[in-house]
Parts: sequence; structure tokens; C-alpha cells
Amino acid sequence: MTSPAQNPSNLDSALAHLADVVDQRRDEFKAGDADPKTSYTALLFSKGDDGILKKIGEEATEAVMAAKDARNSNLAPEQQKLLVGEMADLWFHCLIALSQFGLRPEDVVAELNRRLGTSGIEEKAARKAANKE
Repeated sequence: MTSPAQNPSNLDSALAHLADVVDQRRDEFKAGDADPKTSYTALLFSKGDDGILKKIGEEATEAVMAAKDARNSNLAPEQQKLLVGEMADLWFHCLIALSQFGLRPEDVVAELNRRLGTSGIEEKAARKAANKE
């Protein structure tokens, strides 16, 4: 697929742009200006929290299955393409969920940045301790 040198340096701005479109479609749906019969994004928003979250579960399962197939095929180009496509579907549906709950990809990027340099094991233990309080 692509090498790091070929990736856009503004990945977060690409996600932000897509999130802007999703938020716009959400607002149009809420205003009655987006028809779930003609807009997939409006259809997702029409299903509410549970429908959106169920779709994320479905997409996550498809991504896992594509990864398993890619592993078994030693990442043949067609399997790489399928895996990337499934991950794109998952990310898109996660953007829908973020929008549904009034959040943005920037919030996720900020949390990832906060965790940089922290052991994953230590970070998980800190979250567990905070949840017990």
C-alpha cells in the first residue's frame, strides 16, 4: 500500500474535514433537511444511538475478519485493499458515533497525544484506579 512518505502530513485535518461533513449531515437530518431514504449518513442518524453503535460492532467484526484473511494470505495486495477498506468503514462509522455524542476526532487525537510516552500498561492501570474512585 502506501509508505509513510506518501501519507498526508495532515491526517488529523483530513479526519476533521470528514467530521465536518458528518456534523453537517447530522444537523441537516435534525432539521428535517436530510432524507434517510437518500442519505446513508442521515439513515445512520435516524437509527439513534443503539443503531449507530450496532453498526460500529458490525464494522469492527468485518475489519477483524479482513485482518485475519490478510494475515492468512501474507498480505497479498487484494487483501491489503480489503483490510484498508474495512478499516475505512470502521473509522467512518466511529466518526458518526462521535458526532452523535457531540464529540470530534480532535478529541480522540488529543487523548492519543496525552497518552504518548506513557506505558499502555501504566495508562490502563491509572484508568482502572480512577474508575474505582
